[in-house]
Amino acid sequence: MKVQSGQKVLIYGATGAIGSALVQISKYEGLHVTAVCATEHVEKIQALGPDRVLDYKKENYWEEEVEYDYVFDAVGKSSFAQSKNVLVKKGVYISSELGKNAENIYLSIFTPLGFGKKVKFPMPLNTERSIKKMSRMIEEGKFKPLIDKVYPLDNIAEAYRYVEKGMKLGNVIVEMPRS
Repeated sequence: MKVQSGQKVLIYGATGAIGSALVQISKYEGLHVTAVCATEHVEKIQALGPDRVLDYKKENYWEEEVEYDYVFDAVGKSSFAQSKNVLVKKGVYISSELGKNAENIYLSIFTPLGFGKKVKFPMPLNTERSIKKMSRMIEEGKFKPLIDKVYPLDNIAEAYRYVEKGMKLGNVIVEMPRS
């Protein structure tokens, strides 16, 4: 996305690996960030530096009167239809998931044909640029991965089961043995 400093982004699923990284990248880019997470994670997400944190257990972002340039669903639990109300006239909805009945693929093809709100399906086109940006952020101390648990390689099945539950906070690391 070609974002401009000062634009507003809402990140739904700010506690996941993608969402927690996106909060930090968005702040680095100068965006006004609203992060959405559960009550028990508000403090950890606030530590990542968003301008605002919404607790989805207490409020629904799609019922707000705030408008966003971007709504990024990092966990695939919302929809374009649900998010349209809070997008500016030419706002963009992005999801890390296909959506119900793979709707995000179709919507990403057809919504750009109009002149209003659209869906973009994230396809990494310039990974080299992304890696350079992440390296720069790490060197500057502007990115710290949110790590939930670390498992030794021998417990990889346990790590997988934990991640599969869908309740992890940030990243789960599988540690390789040192030789």
